[in-house]
Amino acid sequence: MASSSEKASPPAREPRKRGRPGHDQDAVLAAAVRLFNERGYDYTSMFDIAVALGITKSSVYHHISGKEQLLQMAMDRALDGLFEAADEVRALEVTALERLEQLIRRSVLVLSDRFEYVTVLLRVRGNTEVEQHALERRREFDGLVTELVKQAQAEGGVRPDIDPPTAARLLLGMVNSLTEWYRPRPGGAESIADAVTTLAFEGLRSSKPFPPYAS
Repeated sequence: MASSSEKASPPAREPRKRGRPGHDQDAVLAAAVRLFNERGYDYTSMFDIAVALGITKSSVYHHISGKEQLLQMAMDRALDGLFEAADEVRALEVTALERLEQLIRRSVLVLSDRFEYVTVLLRVRGNTEVEQHALERRREFDGLVTELVKQAQAEGGVRPDIDPPTAARLLLGMVNSLTEWYRPRPGGAESIADAVTTLAFEGLRSSKPFPPYAS
């Protein structure tokens, strides 16, 4: 299997261009991502993005080359955050199980911090070269989680009868499902991260009896 370094690189990113205040490249990207999530990428035009910003379509093209570049930038924002979290976890001098738990926790925090970008990423289906590259990076990240599950099994931290790829998909599926119902709010990300990691690594079953829950 070819290494990541041998895989075809996505189209080169264009240098950041400056425009009038309030309408720089980041503003264009933010407007585009909102529309991608509201209408869908295929149903969003460059004219729609210009209208949302209150500028002309030619002004939008001053900042970016086209809609596909905006999609790539959005997915990179999400994926870069996940790989940064993986790098941070890799440096921790703790057990593999603790690194795995930390990576899942930090993935929740990335999702909350870059919510709209992660939402765009999770909706792509590989219809273009840019989307295919993003899906390849997602699979690479899935592989990092799978490898941590294997290491935790080898150390005795995870039961040996669990299939590592299945465990990785279930853990990430729990994180990714947040885009369907969670809405980021101040202070909310930490509590959600706590809930996800507690359920994933400790389960619902209580270790001691508690009084019945009163609704």
